[in-house]
Amino acid sequence: MSVESPATGAPAHEARRGREARRAARAQRSVAHVPFITRKIPLTEILNEEGLALIERNAETLLQEVGIEFREFPRALALFKEAGCDIRGERVRFPRGLARKLCATTPPRYVQCARNRGRDVVIGGAHMVFAPNYGSPFVHDLDKGRRYGTIEDFRNFVKLSYSSPFIHHSGGTVCEPVDLPVNKRHFHMVYSHIKYSDKPFMGSVTKPERAEDTVKMCEILFGADFIQSNTVCTSLINANSPLVWDSSMLGAAEVYARNNQACIITPFILSGAMSPVTVAGTLTQVLAEVMAGTAFCQLTRPGAPVIFGTFVSTLSMQSGAPTFGTPEAALAIFGAAQLARRMNMPFRTGGSLCASKIPDAQAAYESAQTLVPTVLAGTNFVLHAAGWMEGGLAASYEKFVMDFDQLGAMHVLARGVDFSENGQAMEAFHQVEPGGHFLGCPHTQANFESAFYRSSLADNNSVEQWQEEGRKDMATRANALWKKMLAEYEAPALDPSIDEALREFIDKRSASMPDANY
Repeated sequence: MSVESPATGAPAHEARRGREARRAARAQRSVAHVPFITRKIPLTEILNEEGLALIERNAETLLQEVGIEFREFPRALALFKEAGCDIRGERVRFPRGLARKLCATTPPRYVQCARNRGRDVVIGGAHMVFAPNYGSPFVHDLDKGRRYGTIEDFRNFVKLSYSSPFIHHSGGTVCEPVDLPVNKRHFHMVYSHIKYSDKPFMGSVTKPERAEDTVKMCEILFGADFIQSNTVCTSLINANSPLVWDSSMLGAAEVYARNNQACIITPFILSGAMSPVTVAGTLTQVLAEVMAGTAFCQLTRPGAPVIFGTFVSTLSMQSGAPTFGTPEAALAIFGAAQLARRMNMPFRTGGSLCASKIPDAQAAYESAQTLVPTVLAGTNFVLHAAGWMEGGLAASYEKFVMDFDQLGAMHVLARGVDFSENGQAMEAFHQVEPGGHFLGCPHTQANFESAFYRSSLADNNSVEQWQEEGRKDMATRANALWKKMLAEYEAPALDPSIDEALREFIDKRSASMPDANY
């Protein structure tokens, strides 16, 4: 005897095959290209004019009276002195209004070119670009648990990001490949982005010479003349908060700015340790550090693209551990976005952040409480949009694809309400009698495939079906999905002559230096 599916009335084995086919079809759509987001919903703004003006005034006071240290980088001190700053040792104090004036040459938006020009992204304005996890030394999956990342893991994450339509950017240090020497990792990371994806990517920032290597590899890929008039790389430059810019970050920023490549000038702040415990105090520091770093980039090359970045998390005042998804962090996201718009700069923040050690309910809650404010705030570049776990210490395979699923939902949210003739659905009211239902009417049938966002991972079936299929939780389903995505991955074509030139450059540069772990 056949057992019927309670939901459909079809024999259970047929219903199961049908569900599996539909789920596979949704996963297969992941190879399709979905453009970066152009938001059509209003911005959420929490600060009024009085509050914004107060934070801006306090940031100017901070720059003038306390100042910012630019450590072990005489060229920055010379540039600021010539611009009219007060230099005492390595401390730079800005006359009121000067830093903002120096930032005024920053473009409000720019295009980052991809090697597949159909995947170019616009960063700024009403646009939103999702990029994956960044910087984790560990990786995690349900099969092998927590372990140090390798170059194989790095390549896998690049392939997964390439395969998802909801990630628009390949990112940078998606995880640390600790099986490679520190001074040579950047070659293989940048090459992996170029080889295994054709989406835009980020460059190395750990030392100026590694930024130079990134620029050289971009020249091989795009042409030396092309990159001087087009941006092909967007890279993360973190302040050493509070109120310090160090020589490694300044050196990398100088290289990228000089070559017309974009820098995300980002204070990395754990409130209560690296900034005051209050939202207003933290935003004051964020604005001051961003203005100082951006001013340096603009003095290096006026018009070089810069993103106003911020990463703000809170601390457990009991343990000192970072916490994520908190209301204070959401308020900082909204406030910083408003400050960036008043600077007329693109804005970066947020992502799918959590402190959980496994892809569980805590990971989901905290990620959602970070991602939704990020979208509503009008963020232009979203780093850590997928895969982040354990406060950034680990990149999770399962969470990568779980986050992809939520990013797809954010695409739909950002589109807003459809007020077209079809969206108004007046014909449906004429097709259904009072007291009837809309499931079978022509309007519903015509919109059946696209009416609602459909998750590739969520189980919405009956408990009986769920039990019959093995009682799988979300992480278990995600484990199967990322393996399927990697099994079906096909690399985008890369010109063999460019590939050969890149590998020759990497071999020559690698041979010129001994392995080093610094």
